Amino acid sequence: MDLLNDLPREWLETDGLGGFATGTEPGCRTRRYHALLCTPLRPPLGRTVLVNGLEVWLEGPGGVELLSTQIYDPGVVNPDGYRRVESFTSEPWPRWTYRLCDGSAVAHDLFMPRGRSLIALRWSSDDTAKKRTLCVRPLLSGRDYHHLHAQNEFFRFDAEVSGNSVRWRPYPELPSIRAISTGRYTHAPQWYYKFLYVEERRRGLDSVEDLGSPGVFRFDLTEGDAILLLSAGDGEQGGGGTSAVERFDALEDAERRRRSAFPSPLHRAADAYLVKRGRGLSVVAGYPWFSDWGRDAFVAVRGLCLATGRLAEARDILLAWSGVVSQGMLPNRFTDSGDAPEFNSVDASLWYVIAAGEFLKRCESTSSRGRESSGRRKTPSSDSEARALGSSMLDPKDREAIEAAIEAILDGYAGGTRYGIRLEHDGLIAAGEPGSQLTWMDVKIDEWVATPRVGKPVEVQALWLNALRMSPRFEEKWATAFRRGLAAFSTRFWNPHGGYLYDVVDVDHQEGTASADFRPNQLFAVGGLPESVLPLPLAEKVIAAAEERLWTPFGPRTLSPNHPDYRGRCIGGVWERDAAYHQGTIWPWLAGAFIEGWVRVRGGSAESKREARTRFLEPLLAQTETLGVGHLPELADGDPPHLPRGCPFQAWSVSEALRLSLEVLAVDDEKRS
Repeated sequence: MDLLNDLPREWLETDGLGGFATGTEPGCRTRRYHALLCTPLRPPLGRTVLVNGLEVWLEGPGGVELLSTQIYDPGVVNPDGYRRVESFTSEPWPRWTYRLCDGSAVAHDLFMPRGRSLIALRWSSDDTAKKRTLCVRPLLSGRDYHHLHAQNEFFRFDAEVSGNSVRWRPYPELPSIRAISTGRYTHAPQWYYKFLYVEERRRGLDSVEDLGSPGVFRFDLTEGDAILLLSAGDGEQGGGGTSAVERFDALEDAERRRRSAFPSPLHRAADAYLVKRGRGLSVVAGYPWFSDWGRDAFVAVRGLCLATGRLAEARDILLAWSGVVSQGMLPNRFTDSGDAPEFNSVDASLWYVIAAGEFLKRCESTSSRGRESSGRRKTPSSDSEARALGSSMLDPKDREAIEAAIEAILDGYAGGTRYGIRLEHDGLIAAGEPGSQLTWMDVKIDEWVATPRVGKPVEVQALWLNALRMSPRFEEKWATAFRRGLAAFSTRFWNPHGGYLYDVVDVDHQEGTASADFRPNQLFAVGGLPESVLPLPLAEKVIAAAEERLWTPFGPRTLSPNHPDYRGRCIGGVWERDAAYHQGTIWPWLAGAFIEGWVRVRGGSAESKREARTRFLEPLLAQTETLGVGHLPELADGDPPHLPRGCPFQAWSVSEALRLSLEVLAVDDEKRS
C-alpha cells in the first residue's frame, strides 16, 4: 500500500456521548481527526483530542520490531509497522494481527464502551514463552478536534503515578488523561515533530502537527496480555475490580454482550450516531467532523430508530428537539463553540414533522399489537421489542409536546418566518433571500452560494405536502391547503419538454420562471417520503429518467453529467470540493428516495422489491467496505470508479440503507412482527 497516495479504509469507535476513536486499517493517522481519545466537553459538542495515537514496538532477543506506523512531513513513513499487519477486522471492534519475523503473532484490539470517555486497548502474543517486552508511548495534545497542535512552552508533561495508574494534564483547563495498565511506566518526556496528515493535505488544509509524549509503558508479554485503559478526567474507568485486567475484562464482557444484541453489523453501525444531549438524545450527522445537525437528525431517525424498532430512542430525540422550535423553525445546527444555534434551513423543520408523524403512527400501531391476545399486551421476545412496547404507550405530555412542535412548524411556515419562508397563494412554499442557502444543497463560502435555489424548490414542496398530512389536525385545519398545493404541484413543476420535474420554480421569486437543472431533488415527489405527490404516469417518467442519468452503485448523482456545471470528482482544496459538492457528486442517502420511488411505480409488489434489493440495494451495501468500514460515506465521485469522498461515516447514508432494507424492500412476510 502507498500510504502517501492510496485511500486506506478507516475504522470507528464511539462512546455515545459524542466522543470517538478513529483511524486507518494500516494504523497511520491520515486526518487531524484520527485519534484514540476524543472527548466531548459539552456532550455531544466541545470535542477535544486528548490522545492522538501511540508509538508501539517490541523488544526481544532478536532485536526491535516496530508495530506502529507514522507519517512525517514531507512524506516520510517511519516506523513501518503496517508492513507487519497480516489481518484486520472491525467486528465486533477493531483488531489487528501482526506477523513477526520469527513467525509468531501479536494481536492488538481496542474498543470504546458505551457511555464512558474511555478507550480500552489490549495486545496479546500467541507465543508467551518467548521473552518479549511490548513498549507503548502515548502521543498527546489537548486540542479542539478541528485544529492542529504545535510544540509550545505551556504543554505540561508532568505525571502523577499511583500504583497501576498514571495521570497527565497537558493543559490545566482541560480534563486530565488517566492511564491504568498492566505495565510499568517510565517518565521520559519527548516532543514528536511534524506528523503529516496526508488526507488533510489533499483537501487543501493545514496538515502538520507536533505531539508531546510524557513517557513509556513497558509490558512483559510472558506474564500475560498487555492492557492499557485511557480515559478522560475522573471516574470514567468503570468496570469491576481494581486491577487493569479486571477492569478490562468487565468492560469487554459488557460491551461484547451489548454489541451481540444487534441483529446485524449495519444495526451496530447505526448505534454509533445516537448520542446523549442533555437529558435526551440526538443524532451525530457524521464522524469524524460533523456535530448533531437538525436536518440530518430528522432524516436519519427514520432508519436509525423507527425502522429498527428503537422507539424509545426516537421519542427521546424528538422530545429533545421539540422544545427548541423558534418562529416555526428548528435549528439546523448547534455550534461546537456553544454560540447561538443556526436556523438556516427550510427543510430541517419539515423533516422533523415527517419523522414525528411516523413515530406517532408507529406508537399507535405498536400499542394496538401490544393489546392483542385477550386484551393483554403481548410479551416482548427481545430487548428491542421490549423498548418498543414500553414506549408505545406514549406519555400524554410527551405526545402533547411532539404534536405541539408539529403544529408550531406548520403554523410558522403558513404564516411566514425567517428567510422569506412562507406559504403562497398556489399552496406551495417559497423560501430564500439573496445570499442564503436554505435547502440541503447548502454550500456557502464567504458570500458565494454554490446552489442558492431561491424560490420554490421541488423537494420542499413534497416535504410540505407530506408534512400537512402528518398533522393530527389535518382534516379540520390543513386539508384545504393540502389539496390546493397538491393540485398546483404537478402543474407548476412538470417540465413537458424534458419529461421530468423542474428543480425550482419561481426562481428568485420571479413568478413563472423555472430551473430545468436535472437533479435528484425531484425524487422526493415519488419516494423517500410517506406519500408520492405525483400522478403515476409522471412518476414513472421521473424514475426512468433518474435511473438513466443519475443512478450509480453509490446512489444518485446530484446533477446530470450532461449539464455544463457537472463536476465528476469531488477533490482538491476547499473551493474545488465545494464547487463539486452538489454539482454531480453522489450522495448515498438519496438512494432511499430513488429506490422507494422505483418500487412504488411498479406497484410495490414483492417481485419489484426483490429485484430492487438485488439491483440497487446490494451494490450500495457493498460500499460499506470501501472507506468507513461497516458504514456508508457522505459522498462519492460522480465519475467512475466512484471513489468514496467526504465524511467516511455518515448517519443518513446508513439510515436510509437500513430503512430500505428493513421496511421499503421487506416483503410482507419478512417485515417486523
